[in-house]
Amino acid sequence: MSAFIRRHTQSRSPLAAWEKLVSAGYYADFNQLRKTFPSADYVHHQYTIFNVGGNKYRLVAEIHYEAQVIKVWRVWTHAEYSLPKNQQVLKRGLL
Repeated sequence: MSAFIRRHTQSRSPLAAWEKLVSAGYYADFNQLRKTFPSADYVHHQYTIFNVGGNKYRLVAEIHYEAQVIKVWRVWTHAEYSLPKNQQVLKRGLL
């Protein structure tokens, strides 16, 4: 995430807010996560996509609910996320 923030300095505050929210919560499953992050999407039975910064950024994470571990795989701008090559990577579970 830090490399993304260095390239997109305006993302620092929204990503810090996301991290604070996710760190403070306990999420037993995706439905409970959606109570805090209503726009979160589940892709390819592996990745959870978060809209961050008023839909400017997409954070791609893998969540292990039992262990309460969230691994951030990628942070993209909305435009980067929408690229066909990135959509294919997500659908194939290749991050």
